[in-house]
Amino acid sequence: MIEIRETTKEDLQNVQRLWADGDVMRFVGFPDGLHETHEALEAWMDKLNAERPATNHFSIYEDGKYCGETGYGVDKETSSAWLDIKLFNFARGRGIAMQAITYAIEKAVENGAITLWVDPNPQNAKAIALYERLGFKQKEMPQHVIAMGEDPETNIYFELCKE
Repeated sequence: MIEIRETTKEDLQNVQRLWADGDVMRFVGFPDGLHETHEALEAWMDKLNAERPATNHFSIYEDGKYCGETGYGVDKETSSAWLDIKLFNFARGRGIAMQAITYAIEKAVENGAITLWVDPNPQNAKAIALYERLGFKQKEMPQHVIAMGEDPETNIYFELCKE
């Protein structure tokens, strides 16, 4: 059974392990993983808690085993939300990503998102196929997304509208 729940401080060790995995992080620019200290993750968690529910992060479990993360962040000015998902290799290809990203979409819409977007690495064929199955359409990256630090030269922008 899949359980998707708001990340808490009790999940930080799992998040730390996920982010340190080079296979998980290679498509987001960290082929050797992102190695954060526990203190840095606690600070990240404090910031996240202050921003909830406009931004949220969820931990994904299958039968009690940590599989990965998903999340969103709603920009109130544009009513658009970024989405993210990362799974350990053992959890891929089994429908967990579809269930988790659908959950993040629902939560983002509940919190004001009209447009949802992702910007996967063009080499991440499985992520691109997932987003296309969900109805995301490739478009030109908007200026407000570029202003957030996203790069149209290295990532492909996909968008889904609430309707």
